[in-house]
Amino acid sequence: MKLDNVRNLGVKELRGLSRDWMMLFLIAYSFSLSVWTSANSSPETLSKAAISIVDEDQSHLSSRILSAFYPPYFVPPHIISAAEVDRRMDAGLDTFALNIPPDFERDVLAGKSPAIQLNIDATRMSQAFTGAGYVSQIVSSEVSEFAAGHRAQAATPVGLSLRARYNPSLDPTWFGAISSVIQSITMLSLILTGAALIREKEHGTVEHLLVMPVTATEIMLSKVWSMGLVVLLGSAFSLVIVVETLMAVPVAESVPLFLGGAVLMLFAMTSLGIFMATVAGTMPQFALLMMMVLLPLQVLSGALTPRESMPEIIQFIMLAAPNTHFVILSQAILFRGAGIDVVWPQFAALGLIGTVLFWLALRRFRGFLK
Repeated sequence: MKLDNVRNLGVKELRGLSRDWMMLFLIAYSFSLSVWTSANSSPETLSKAAISIVDEDQSHLSSRILSAFYPPYFVPPHIISAAEVDRRMDAGLDTFALNIPPDFERDVLAGKSPAIQLNIDATRMSQAFTGAGYVSQIVSSEVSEFAAGHRAQAATPVGLSLRARYNPSLDPTWFGAISSVIQSITMLSLILTGAALIREKEHGTVEHLLVMPVTATEIMLSKVWSMGLVVLLGSAFSLVIVVETLMAVPVAESVPLFLGGAVLMLFAMTSLGIFMATVAGTMPQFALLMMMVLLPLQVLSGALTPRESMPEIIQFIMLAAPNTHFVILSQAILFRGAGIDVVWPQFAALGLIGTVLFWLALRRFRGFLK
């Protein structure tokens, strides 16, 4: 193997990518605007939920409940009649509809336990379940304070002292921004290498490579380092400029250590991308194969849901996926400030998985060239 061939072929790949404006736009979008939108679209956080209230009591207590719903968790509530509840929910105008029955205040003062009906549009899953807890807490708090005659926090026999580590403000954008960078690395490393190989086959340049004094290993390594370099530079730009500078999300520890792990991740994922391209053969088939492979990799890797909450068989199977180990080391380094003494098992696992994937891809690639 000649390193000059690997370098020159890699430069050729970079030149070809520089003329693909759509792919360049995808790279720029994935490491900039996509990171910002993913970080600021947190479905688990209730924000400006639409609520209407049917006030059949018209009392001081019902007025207190009505005034307790305000931005940013809720939009100012609409006062409607009971006949409008179903119509507004069918039209998708309300996520919550609260019905305060007649004589509600009188029953509370009499020591009874009157019921308030809460209608929820459960098709809006991002707000329905979280919002139901918010509404219940607000109504219970207002009723308790009204019955007691003053605002006071109930004394509990145990004092709970909360300490939020690594994200003291509990800002969901911190987690969303880093997770988006990790997912972009996984996605683009597959797409760029696979698309580069299929593009050569469709344009007929594979036949040109066959008559050149280059080996399959040199051709494959050139695609791995060139496309990996593009993704690595994009991830470094996104992490330093977009996440740390523009979004003001603090990174706990060494960015170079994270990028070192990203190099091993890219080695594994670009090899997998080449393997998938040799299996697919055409761009439409490669796109369908991407949907079958990329979605489970991202969902089951632990980036979106903790691995501990998954079935044990899924946790065991996903240990063979490179991005599972990459997510673990990324979160440890960027969130918790871990050093190499903590994440070295993930580095070793990525190196081993990358070597196996490169070997499998090389075997398929040699048959692809024949």
